Amino acid sequence: MAGLRNARRMFQFARTSTTAGLWVSSPFRWQSTAAAAAIAKPETPPQIHENRKPKTGILMLNMGGPETLDDVHDFLFRLFMDTDLMTLPVQNKLGPFIAKRRTPKIQEQYSKIGGGSPIKKWTMMQGEGMVKLLDEMCPETAPHKFYIGFRYVHPLTEAAIEMMEKDGVERAVAFTQYPQYSCSTTGSSLNAIYRYYSSRGERPKMRWSVIDRWPTHPLLIECFAQHILNELEKFPADKRDDVVILFSAHSLPMSVVNRGDPYPQEVGPMPWLGPQTDEVIKGLCQRGKKNILLVPIAFTSDHIETLHELDIEYSQVLGEEVSVNTPVRTNEEHSHPCGSNALRA
Repeated sequence: MAGLRNARRMFQFARTSTTAGLWVSSPFRWQSTAAAAAIAKPETPPQIHENRKPKTGILMLNMGGPETLDDVHDFLFRLFMDTDLMTLPVQNKLGPFIAKRRTPKIQEQYSKIGGGSPIKKWTMMQGEGMVKLLDEMCPETAPHKFYIGFRYVHPLTEAAIEMMEKDGVERAVAFTQYPQYSCSTTGSSLNAIYRYYSSRGERPKMRWSVIDRWPTHPLLIECFAQHILNELEKFPADKRDDVVILFSAHSLPMSVVNRGDPYPQEVGPMPWLGPQTDEVIKGLCQRGKKNILLVPIAFTSDHIETLHELDIEYSQVLGEEVSVNTPVRTNEEHSHPCGSNALRA
């Protein structure tokens, strides 16, 4: 508990919008204690996309995804060693074993969506659009620069913080790319920031604020609504009133739900919060509902779960299995102009 109190003291928070025009939630919630193991090899510095000295740095936090098939094992290793995300018996031994065992299967899935995750590409695109809008709207806190901080692949969160400190950033905003808060996702990234400083025995030179959740932000809701309307237009006019809009997110271990975590996620062999998306689709088909619109709400860009699980496993394979009209999925926020507006707001 002392560590969590120190973590709160380390950062300065705002109860209202920062002068950079960023919506900041407060107080900062550290809901889990954890250490995520990093593979012992030199970190690749994050790619920074402007040369000017920034006044405000926005650290875009996400789990990341392997860009190539060769990156899959290291991604899984870090993931299964993250005790914020999951706790396993003798995790320092079981985690690496599971990562090694699952690597071929996950590589096969990534090969079906182009050979790697597009998260970094989309995050860069979103970040560039966000800081451009912030520079125009908030010149008093400009220049703004975005940094990418992933938990399980490069550029890692720790390397991004180091770059921000070297760049002389005055104000730092830890901005989660998971709209819904969870101690296993956003909490893990925030803990990584705390551990970066505590392991060095130093305080930040930057003034930190945190955006740790934003699921009800009006512009995010507008973005989802616009995506849904766009996809509904693809259904025959006489079928639109019968379309079932199915919101899909990760599940969460019941052990985490019982301790009060508000958001679902799924990794590992243990009891999970239901219902599962595939079970819901099957149930709808049994009730005669054949037109389904899938809406993933947990991320701000496409990734393995949307591109493989929803687009291939559910829309193609499951759709044929239960004789449903191929379920349609909405795009993530990266594909619509309101996505950048939601991020900067």
